[in-house]
Amino acid sequence: MMPIVIALAGRRVDPPDADPPRFPLANVPLVRERLRDLFAQRQASTLVCSAACGADLLALEVAAGGGMRRRIVLPFEPGVFRKTSVTDRPGEWGAIYDSIVGTARQAGDLVVLENAGEGGAAYVAANERILEEAVSLTPTAPPDHGMLGSEALAVIVWEGASRGADDATRQFADVARKRGLEVAEVRTLGQDAIGESRHV
Repeated sequence: MMPIVIALAGRRVDPPDADPPRFPLANVPLVRERLRDLFAQRQASTLVCSAACGADLLALEVAAGGGMRRRIVLPFEPGVFRKTSVTDRPGEWGAIYDSIVGTARQAGDLVVLENAGEGGAAYVAANERILEEAVSLTPTAPPDHGMLGSEALAVIVWEGASRGADDATRQFADVARKRGLEVAEVRTLGQDAIGESRHV
């Protein structure tokens, strides 16, 4: 199996009393283990994602433990992102974010978008850039080798159901398919752990 570059997006942990639940804080250990299993199965070498609480930071932690390269894409300045997408939900995410983002910055693997807009538009722009970065990090073999040296895989971490037209996780999967990428999913609830995402 060729080394895999993973582009990932997914749910943040739920706010208190979320209805319906999408990613309960109590399921963090379960999702961490499911991500570890997927990365091992796919022999992942590189992870590209954002750094929000929940799916992103868990994936980045798992990737660090596996010695993977980690490239982080933020839609705006790290301090603002920390307030709006990291520490505003239950869990001790702030210190994890600070450490992981600091490491990425030192490695030259922190991408901060400029003029990406606000709200949903900024996150859509970040998702598109995540896919672009993942493809760009997929090295090709020498011309006489006849095959790619590695592949890109899009991964969505979610409960398995779209929130609607403005669901950034579903949009990420749709754009990935349009780019010709395989899309796999990791579930945040009690359904099957890992599978190919065909109908989002």
